[in-house]
Amino acid sequence: MANLTPQQRQLVEQWAAEGANLNQIQDRLRTECALTLTYMEARLLILELGVKIQDKPREVPPEEKKPAPPPEPSAEEEVGLPDDATADLPAGGGDLKVTVDEVPPVGAVISGQATFSDGNTVMWFMDQMGRFGMRGPTPGYQPPAADIPVFQRELDTILSVRGF
Repeated sequence: MANLTPQQRQLVEQWAAEGANLNQIQDRLRTECALTLTYMEARLLILELGVKIQDKPREVPPEEKKPAPPPEPSAEEEVGLPDDATADLPAGGGDLKVTVDEVPPVGAVISGQATFSDGNTVMWFMDQMGRFGMRGPTPGYQPPAADIPVFQRELDTILSVRGF
């Protein structure tokens, strides 16, 4: 262990009282007292001397006010969704029908089907990370362009009513 003179011990105690951390005390011992110690040796020295290193006050992040969760919708408030969670919408190019599955498939938190004005039905889903996906009747299927804004509005309504 390092042998410190009484003056060096007093300096270490003074530095600690001034708020120096262990690294700063180690550096000052090296520069001012020509005493090179490893971090562990400096730590043991502090313990041996009974010197208390002052912890810097930790900054507490400002508390964020979280918005109150939306109230659970009643059956009447479900934006016109009947009990089977089917909604018929006026579509841009014809009829658009969006349904919500009672039990989503594995990996999805919510899912359903959408039948577009061209008669094709796709499966839509949202996973635990909030990622949206669709599976069409054939690879590369694109719904009619006029149906997409209506589908997005309806899906947004369904998700917000259900707390997503």
